[in-house]
Amino acid sequence: MFVTTGQAGTVLGCSIPTVKKLMATGVVPGVRESGRQVFPLAVLQALQARPAADLSVLGTSEVAVLRSDAPVKVDEPDRDWIGFGTALDEAQLLAALSGWWRCDPARVAAGAVLPVTVAGFVVAVLTGLTEWESDGTVGTAARFRFPKARLAGYLTDLTAPANAADPADAEDASLAGLLLGTRLASVSGGPIAYVTTHPTTNTTADEGE
Repeated sequence: MFVTTGQAGTVLGCSIPTVKKLMATGVVPGVRESGRQVFPLAVLQALQARPAADLSVLGTSEVAVLRSDAPVKVDEPDRDWIGFGTALDEAQLLAALSGWWRCDPARVAAGAVLPVTVAGFVVAVLTGLTEWESDGTVGTAARFRFPKARLAGYLTDLTAPANAADPADAEDASLAGLLLGTRLASVSGGPIAYVTTHPTTNTTADEGE
């Protein structure tokens, strides 16, 4: 059985474009590939039951969140893609997710971990954020990337959120296990949001453009 993207958005608390973005990442199994785009009912029920991220164990007062889009091809010297998608390999994913973002890089680094969300679900986790580079722009328009970032984990199926990466660092593996597949609401006018590490409720904030 299937439901419309509008019905899925109502259940998940997000817009139709955000539901379609989630489907375009490849993490929603059983999506109909032709005809009217619809959402599998069993998957929707599984996503509705996903727990909220418990950020209280991170040991910081806040953490940055990267609110990602589905992958888009770009012509840049240090990456071929921007965004998150299960069709990308680990190297492509890391390059696509580790910059260039408008953000406060010191604030991102202070959180020590960067959950990557699509439609309010954590689909990847970055660590190794201690160093950053600027694009040279002055002021609030400056963009930054984190050249030493590590892909601690990512998932390929949101209904069975196993880590598709194999991190060598035990702490990276632990953080990925804690966060992948959970619901992490955030609100921001740009790709980077900042959320407090107090316990969250089981709600999903819409992630528009």
